[in-house]
Amino acid sequence: MSFGQGGPFGPGGEHESAPDWAALAEEAEARGRRRRWMLIGGGVLATLAIGGIVATAVIGSGRDDGKPSGLPSPESLPSETAQPEPSFSELSPPPPPNPHDFVADARKDTAPLSADTLFPGGRLTLGGGTYAKGPSGSTTNCAAAASSRLAAVLTGNGCTRVIRATYRKKDVAVTVGVAVFANEARAKRAKAQAAGNIQSLSGGGVPSFCRATACRLSANSYGRYAYFTVSGYLSGAAVTASDTAALRAGKDISGYAFSRIVDRGVAQASAAAERQAG
Repeated sequence: MSFGQGGPFGPGGEHESAPDWAALAEEAEARGRRRRWMLIGGGVLATLAIGGIVATAVIGSGRDDGKPSGLPSPESLPSETAQPEPSFSELSPPPPPNPHDFVADARKDTAPLSADTLFPGGRLTLGGGTYAKGPSGSTTNCAAAASSRLAAVLTGNGCTRVIRATYRKKDVAVTVGVAVFANEARAKRAKAQAAGNIQSLSGGGVPSFCRATACRLSANSYGRYAYFTVSGYLSGAAVTASDTAALRAGKDISGYAFSRIVDRGVAQASAAAERQAG
């Protein structure tokens, strides 16, 4: 069988010369060496890349593998020295005593108490003018210092003393009576239940007043003290609903009595504060 020109082995047909097997083998071996070097080089590069990633991860995580890195571990950092927190008592002194507490209960209200200590001096200059002090006095017979209706209120709430003083301005006179109780609750009840009036106190140039005529009355309390005023005219004239002079005088002296009771509490609180500081 003939293939004609260029048979199965290229030009010249089957009678062409044999291939150079030695050259082919050498070429194949060279290609194999190049392939091995490429694989080795790629492996080295991959290893270096992985090593870089691992190293970065170790540095970023503080070297959890336990090997020392360039940064100190949290455990090796110096800890803060614990300092004691100052207490509130070290930051500020204790609060001062409350003056009201000293006049709210007989157990704390221990300062001397009399007509002279509660109503000292001889003249008062108040918003309504100047008042001259007349007679004053103190009694443990509370009923004797009040009208019958007010006397029942005072004794019913345990009044222990009534201190009175009279002040006058021109033809107007005012008697203030301070009733003393064991505690604030009793004084408040006496004020709430007040009826009738404190008896006016005359003498020392002050004639009797507000005994058989209409006069202006008031009732208040602070701490363990209830205080009452009766104000009217020395002439015996009745105080009318439109009157302003007797009303003004009663308010002035009632306010003065309140301030004297407050001052009593302040003085005792100040003394207590000095004892604390000492």
